[in-house]
Amino acid sequence: MWAIAKKEFKQYFLSPIGYVYIGIFLLTCSLFFYLDIFSYQSTQFARMFGSASTVLTFIIPILTMRMFAEERKNGTEVLLLTSPRSVTQIVLGKFTAGALVVLVSTLATFIYYFILQFFGAPQFASSLIAIIGFSLLALAYVSFGMFASSLTENQVIAAIISIGFFLLSWFLPNIVTSLSDYSLMYAFYDSFYAGTIGISNLVLLLSFTAMFIIFTIMVIQRRKNVK
Repeated sequence: MWAIAKKEFKQYFLSPIGYVYIGIFLLTCSLFFYLDIFSYQSTQFARMFGSASTVLTFIIPILTMRMFAEERKNGTEVLLLTSPRSVTQIVLGKFTAGALVVLVSTLATFIYYFILQFFGAPQFASSLIAIIGFSLLALAYVSFGMFASSLTENQVIAAIISIGFFLLSWFLPNIVTSLSDYSLMYAFYDSFYAGTIGISNLVLLLSFTAMFIIFTIMVIQRRKNVK
């Protein structure tokens, strides 16, 4: 698994994808830091993640769309599936690589926390909880994006599926209120954004991530059996 994760992680930075993701993410975080915090002279570090969480809907698919779709398109999927490594190791390796890119870029936002210290006393505990919740939300998105990539050989289609699902899960609970308990965005805003860790919201984000990792394993395993 780790060999695949290392290979995939390097691949993100041998192509523009990793740089594009991190560049867009940090650029939007800088913008929201200025608009939501600096211009209002606020020390609530979590406010930046409230706005940044909406951007994940559009930039996570950039990161995940190539995971399996590119392998199928280039014809390297057969080599991957016939390698000594199990399907579970392959899927977890690719997920780990995407997760590392997300976590590294998220941890880089701590620079804004240190900037805030020059202007006030931001609460470290609530700031850390906001980062944890934001990271869990991003990882849940990565798991679904990986699943979408396993369904098609077209990277653009994989990205559209991911964006469509994220938008639907974001807005549908506003129409059907009974679905709010299953909304990833609501899980983030309901507790982590407010500086608390809600067990139900934590379980939802972790369960969602695990579920779509398992779904991806099932899809790839079925394809391996067919081949």
